[in-house]
Amino acid sequence: MSTGVVTAARVTHRCGTVDQLAAASPESQATAVTELLTVPDIEEAYVLSTCNRVEAYVVGPDHVVGRAALSEFFAGIEDDAVVTTDHNESLRHLLRVAAGLESVIIGEDQIIGQVRTAYEDARDAGGIGSMLEAAVTKAIHVGERARTETAINEGVVSLGSAATRRAAREIDLEGAVALVVGAGEMGQLAARSLAAAGVDELVVANRTVSRATPLVSDVDDETDTTVVSLEELSRVATRADVVVAATGSDEPVVEPHHLDGQAGPKVIVDLGQPRDVAPETDTLPDVRVFDLDDLESITAETHEQRADAADEVETMIDHEFELLVEQYKRARADEAIAAMYESAERIKEREVETALSRLDGDEVSTEQREIVEAMADSLVNQLLAPPTKSLREAAAEDDWSTIHTALQLFDPEFGGNDGPIAPPSMPATVNSDTSVSATDDD
Repeated sequence: MSTGVVTAARVTHRCGTVDQLAAASPESQATAVTELLTVPDIEEAYVLSTCNRVEAYVVGPDHVVGRAALSEFFAGIEDDAVVTTDHNESLRHLLRVAAGLESVIIGEDQIIGQVRTAYEDARDAGGIGSMLEAAVTKAIHVGERARTETAINEGVVSLGSAATRRAAREIDLEGAVALVVGAGEMGQLAARSLAAAGVDELVVANRTVSRATPLVSDVDDETDTTVVSLEELSRVATRADVVVAATGSDEPVVEPHHLDGQAGPKVIVDLGQPRDVAPETDTLPDVRVFDLDDLESITAETHEQRADAADEVETMIDHEFELLVEQYKRARADEAIAAMYESAERIKEREVETALSRLDGDEVSTEQREIVEAMADSLVNQLLAPPTKSLREAAAEDDWSTIHTALQLFDPEFGGNDGPIAPPSMPATVNSDTSVSATDDD
């Protein structure tokens, strides 16, 4: 178990704008983890990047190192858009993210898959050690419990369905022509939601037609579906009554020239991060463009509907957070206990061999050797039982000086001059629940 602490920083839909989120987004999660691991003294790293959040978690010897690494990671982002948290608050926030309590749509389902994918990316990049292994797997467990044991994900469960509801407030979707730009997870969710809303025709435009083809087979059989390439965007966009864009492209995909000659009112919902729809598109006659910020009214309704379930999930998180803290404590105590037993084992083996050499050397029988070794094992176990119990009690009571002393005494590799180790649940030198740069609006 690492003797470091977790520090985290984030830019999310709660504290940053769409453009700030775009600026904070890394090339990839794995690349971002690799970048953080190049910082001296950063032992572990985990990065979660979605359309609504960019979050980075690091493990270092203290929060000074962690904050410095994260400040560099988010360099160029306005200070008031970045929320930085120390150990306990970082861990609790990660559990809330996986449970869906921090999402635009409270309780939405895809975030838990995104947390899991980010874990796999970080692990492949060498960023997952004992501290983050425990934290992220606990978060995934909490997210799964929240969705199976509460009603947190009933009703509107994704930005795709929120986009459909936003469009339905502007035009009648029954019998409409819908265009979804992008065949990723968000595009799939939007396509299913639009088909369920009764659109007469659904067109999916994607850079790779073959990748989009399976998507249309997964929607309502009564909906007329077509897949086209992005090169045909102008032709299909002019016919569509509603457009949902969700490509993940670095540059806008839908631009004013795609709508030249368009007939009748048109609603466009931009789910892209960065933007998929060029801002000037909103100036065209009879065209209304909505982005992620415009979905707040939909998400507010969902939040109200799920308030009771959210309370249940909060209680669940409190319990699971305490279990995580206890897990860290036990691991830290076990580290000292293991060092103690390893030291005792080295002494026992040496003394057993010395004793046997004095008992006629090679004439000692196998039975006699086993008796001596059993006696030595028994002595070690009996002598170490009380300190083992004391070390576990010390961890439970946050008595880290006792753990530190035990490691100094029994672990030859332990850096005795580094000062007291910080407890994994409550770093000694820094207030564990402080936030800098911005205040989250939970």
